[in-house]
Amino acid sequence: MSDLVKEDISGPSTAHCFSSSAIHDSTLEKRVWRKLDLYVLPVVAMFYFLSFLDRTNIGNVRVAGLQRDLEMTDKQYSMALTVTYIPYIAAELPSNLLLRTVGPNFMLPTMLTLWGVVATLQGLVRSYSGLLTARFFLGLLEGGIYPGLILYLSLFYPRHKMTTRISAFFSSASLSGAFSGVLAFVIIKIKESPTQTRPGWAWVFIIEGLFTVLFGLVSFILLPRSPKTTRLFTPKERDWGEVRRAFVLPHVIMLAIIFFFSGVAFFGLAFFVPSIIVGLGYTASAAQLMSVPPFVAAFVVALSFAFVSDRYKCRGLVIITTSVIGATGFALFLGSESYVVQYASLFLSISGVYAMAPVLGTWLSNNTAPHTRRATALAFGLSCSNMGGIFATWLLGSLSPAPRYHSATIVLLVLTLGMGVLGAVNLAYLKRENRRKAEVRRHGGEGGKEGEGSGLGDQSAWFVYML
Repeated sequence: MSDLVKEDISGPSTAHCFSSSAIHDSTLEKRVWRKLDLYVLPVVAMFYFLSFLDRTNIGNVRVAGLQRDLEMTDKQYSMALTVTYIPYIAAELPSNLLLRTVGPNFMLPTMLTLWGVVATLQGLVRSYSGLLTARFFLGLLEGGIYPGLILYLSLFYPRHKMTTRISAFFSSASLSGAFSGVLAFVIIKIKESPTQTRPGWAWVFIIEGLFTVLFGLVSFILLPRSPKTTRLFTPKERDWGEVRRAFVLPHVIMLAIIFFFSGVAFFGLAFFVPSIIVGLGYTASAAQLMSVPPFVAAFVVALSFAFVSDRYKCRGLVIITTSVIGATGFALFLGSESYVVQYASLFLSISGVYAMAPVLGTWLSNNTAPHTRRATALAFGLSCSNMGGIFATWLLGSLSPAPRYHSATIVLLVLTLGMGVLGAVNLAYLKRENRRKAEVRRHGGEGGKEGEGSGLGDQSAWFVYML
């Protein structure tokens, strides 16, 4: 069974190896993917759902009174968000490199449980300095989760099946945006009464954080270490040179830039949609509920594009298309004075940005090998994304005033279009590289595949880039 799903991460190819009998057994193959989809994928999706919920619910509690009660200025609010991302970025690469050594079944649940504790403690803070401390440790403990989850899934799924699965768990971020608005509305209404010693926004942190702790403890049991060790299936069924190499690969560099652009738009929307909706004339309570539909729409759109990306094995075209959708939304918000049009534009901007992000992660993972190079490239790309998140917290938090966010919208529009342009350039580069490799293969190379030597990974002539 392990031959069916285990990836060769040290040799020149990242293709999944199928046993001679299993490759012809479509029933067995379908049963394997179904078991993984029903057991491993929902656990991974819940990890990212809770990660995103606990990191971004500050946007909901801000409009519910956090900024007022802690007497924070807009700049101080932006600083609270920035403090989260500094340790978050610093933790991504070492976390990814340690994942296989420590074991994802121990490391990922430990991170989840500890950040749940910190997320809960946010509800107990009574000062701005206390909030800064909590946000720092939240970022430190969450930093490795997204690249770690992508790396973890690459142990189970072949390249051509990765986009749908990454999008399935990444789209939980869209659901967390919707869920957070509803949950914050309900909790605040229940807990804001004269008998309560803590404000409603504090209970949002406490209740959501406690659930994360609970799920983190359970996930020690739920999360298998690898395809070899999981009990799901019946018996039937390398080095630092690689770290350095990952930073100079052209496709990695181009995607890292796109990751930065995407991070600005993605986290800008994640943290500021409730504030944007308040600026459209809604009350704070109504804004919580009105933030739900755009994120639900983004969830559906992201899954649809993920299906198309895997079904037709196209990554670059999806990046280009979603950038156009997102840019259209930002253009509508920028160009219209109508609150109805501005609110409707959020459906396009959020859907475009959120649908692009998982495909970016898949494209980078698909085209980088072996394991250490892929781990480094993913951490590099996602660090760039989170640096974009830092920029977003200042861009919308204090540099571009509410309610129109005029300068911020222009920047987001330009960056979203830039993602499409760079996606097209990267697509053209990979096509050219595939043609070059095909020519080498056609002439047999120096001694054929065996003459290449081992450990070339994606630089092998027999490694075909996913377009």
